[in-house]
Amino acid sequence: MSDRRATVTKAVLEVALIGIGVFLGMAADQWRSDRQHRDQARDALQRFRVEIQTNQAAVEKVRDLHANLRTTIAAYLDPKTRATTNLHMEGFQPAVFEHTAWDLALATQALADIDPQLAFELARVYGLQQTYNGHTEGLGGAMYLRPPSEDLLKFLHSVKIWLDDIVYYEPALTENYTRILPMIDRALKD
Repeated sequence: MSDRRATVTKAVLEVALIGIGVFLGMAADQWRSDRQHRDQARDALQRFRVEIQTNQAAVEKVRDLHANLRTTIAAYLDPKTRATTNLHMEGFQPAVFEHTAWDLALATQALADIDPQLAFELARVYGLQQTYNGHTEGLGGAMYLRPPSEDLLKFLHSVKIWLDDIVYYEPALTENYTRILPMIDRALKD
């Protein structure tokens, strides 16, 4: 009976040790996975910070130009002030947005590891940039439909409509950039 009891005790001890080993292995794997997700989220946030600063600079570079161009085109389109308006355009110079950090975060699912409120704000900013780009693409299409050499006034009406929207979006983008950068900085400190 004593041999049987020793065998059972030995078997129970082996099962317990195997169970503890499996548990510790799973815990270590979970820790490694959590660590990897935190690192991935941190890397994404650092890329977002650089990209948003780049996009903010791109908007600031053209913001006044677009506001002034809108005013000048509006004056040129008004028959009463056309003769006294000096209309000089060197292209439209829309802001060109970087979006690689966003694309990579979507591809790697890094947004799932970022604070939900911050992820929501990032989505809002990138959505607004996408809307801006959509309007810019629309102007490009209008330019081919109504080139300035064919009918300058119709072309300028298209440009003014674009500028009407753009001078709304650029301050909104600047406000969003200003709000989100400190949020990213706080998340990077955590």
